Amino acid sequence: MSRFLHSRYQDMEPYTPGEQPGENEYIKLNTNESPYPPSPGVLSAIDGEQTKRLRLYSDPEGKVLVDAIAGFYGVDRKQVVVGNGSDEILAFCYMAFGQRGIRYPEISYGFYPVFAKTFGVDGEAVALQKDFSIRTADYHHAGKTVLLANPNAPTGICLSLDQIEDILRTNEEDVVIIDEAYVDFGGESSVKLLSRYDNLVVVQTFSKSRNLAGARLGFALTSEALAEDLNKMKFSFNPYNVNRLSMIAGAEAMKDREYFLECTGRIQRTREKTAKALRELGFTVLPSKANFLFARPESMGGDVYFRRLREKGILVRHWTNPKIADYVRITIGSEEEMERFCQVTKEIVEE
Repeated sequence: MSRFLHSRYQDMEPYTPGEQPGENEYIKLNTNESPYPPSPGVLSAIDGEQTKRLRLYSDPEGKVLVDAIAGFYGVDRKQVVVGNGSDEILAFCYMAFGQRGIRYPEISYGFYPVFAKTFGVDGEAVALQKDFSIRTADYHHAGKTVLLANPNAPTGICLSLDQIEDILRTNEEDVVIIDEAYVDFGGESSVKLLSRYDNLVVVQTFSKSRNLAGARLGFALTSEALAEDLNKMKFSFNPYNVNRLSMIAGAEAMKDREYFLECTGRIQRTREKTAKALRELGFTVLPSKANFLFARPESMGGDVYFRRLREKGILVRHWTNPKIADYVRITIGSEEEMERFCQVTKEIVEE
């Protein structure tokens, strides 16, 4: 650390991404990426002619991408804001709506407290219940912006649409942000509530269910007024925040509904099969509506299980936070990868 670093950031603990090893070095089940390639339409749309156009700036309004997203969700294009990953969209939310503070779960996406520190926002972390579920009453009449990942990470537990609406009804004077990075794997999207609540922001990503983690694409669906606020942040920070090729890729992925449903359906089926196998081996597995499982081995600590898997060529995610240190988060890979994972886990348990 240099002596020039702003005092606000000197004691900040940055977000720690999951390990990114060399290709084919491990079975990689630690960063919630899709095991499947992008839509065939994506692969055909990004051709030599498009790469030649990289000499030009991308469209700052993202018309092609915005229209594709609006068409898929049946909203007006003025309700869509696009960003460089959903992380950037969340950052815009902190900038635009964080003046009175932001309330979020204590155990959730690790970027929430980091953003609070980064933007000088009062972040209020609320404990989960003993079963790791969110108590909706903890978010009634918050007096500040509410931010919830649904399904939550790293637990995979999902709130119902009725529970989300309960929170919205009790926070009419504050913005409610629902981070739906994993909603396409079994949850119910709050997009259905946009027509009734002008204080709702739904944030989604192309990284998981659209198989485009490397393209860095995210978006918000909200009221026209809140979209204007977010775009004000975007155009004050980086008008060209989405590159040309990612914009094309995102539009094509959004148009291919059939492939989207095929991939998300396969992941859900593999998730349930894996959860059943783990439970048969004595694991505690939380009910997940995401593309991962949060599981606790009975015969060893989470850190030991994490290390044993790594020694055998499989990466999962483990945290040292005492409240979740007994658990690991397991991304759902391909059917073949998860069969190998279950086989190796059985070997570890029996050793």
